[in-house]
Amino acid sequence: MAQELSAEQIQQVLQGISVPPQPQIMVDLQMEQFLPNPDLKTIARLISQDPGLSGALLKIVNSPFFGLSNRIASIQQAVNLLGCNSVINLINAQSIKGEMSDETIVILNRFWDTAQDVAMTCLTLAKRIGYQAPDEAYTLGLFHNCGIPLMLKRFPNYMTVLEEAYFNASSERRVVDTENRLLNTNHAVVGYFTAKSWNLPLHLCEAIANHHNALSFFEDDTGRDAQLKTLMAILKMAEHICASFRVLGNQDEDHEWDSIQQHVLEYVGLTEYDFQTLKESIHDLGAG
Repeated sequence: MAQELSAEQIQQVLQGISVPPQPQIMVDLQMEQFLPNPDLKTIARLISQDPGLSGALLKIVNSPFFGLSNRIASIQQAVNLLGCNSVINLINAQSIKGEMSDETIVILNRFWDTAQDVAMTCLTLAKRIGYQAPDEAYTLGLFHNCGIPLMLKRFPNYMTVLEEAYFNASSERRVVDTENRLLNTNHAVVGYFTAKSWNLPLHLCEAIANHHNALSFFEDDTGRDAQLKTLMAILKMAEHICASFRVLGNQDEDHEWDSIQQHVLEYVGLTEYDFQTLKESIHDLGAG
């Protein structure tokens, strides 16, 4: 049964949330809420396309107000638990976070587009390889780069740094190494703390923190958390399929994937031919 929260309670829980919601998603949600009978499935589908709104939603559901024994990573489950009125209160709370300039929206479109594409591709890959919690893979895909808008807010030249980081990526140099050198922090670390503030399950926070540290993960044969490795493998395949290196990094080649491809494919039991076939089928479905 849905547990309704007041607008005041939602504002309290949302303190610190700062990943801006996508303007068009907000418009679509507000149009839905003004219908005589808003459809919760439509609302959940729209929210699940946006990292900022999804993070706010999961933060509320995983807050002490609910006292759940296990943290939730499913957007649909969170919407069902909150109920229509609370979700509409959430939408309204996010809509007054402040306006963004047209220039910022254009830059952030690169982030929003890859977040949605990678999330859908993670979901498809998780189902194809038999991962037991495909909703978690979707959530990781949606949130893995949630530190990027916050870095952009702090460092106006951040996208230039990120492009350089993708250009320099190799087996010897991680994407985050360039960010650390130039900015003394990186989007994976910022994303980790953001995900923790949203009360995401801890293994998803760890995956976000390490998503540009995949090579050391797969070179580690000490029996490191298999669940984390599988999520990481799904994410890195999805990023490559969705060409994050091109959309976010403005590069023609995926240098990071070149350094980890063999490890990732061996871990999930796919040949290069299998992966290429899978990649083409996902593109045919319209994902990636």
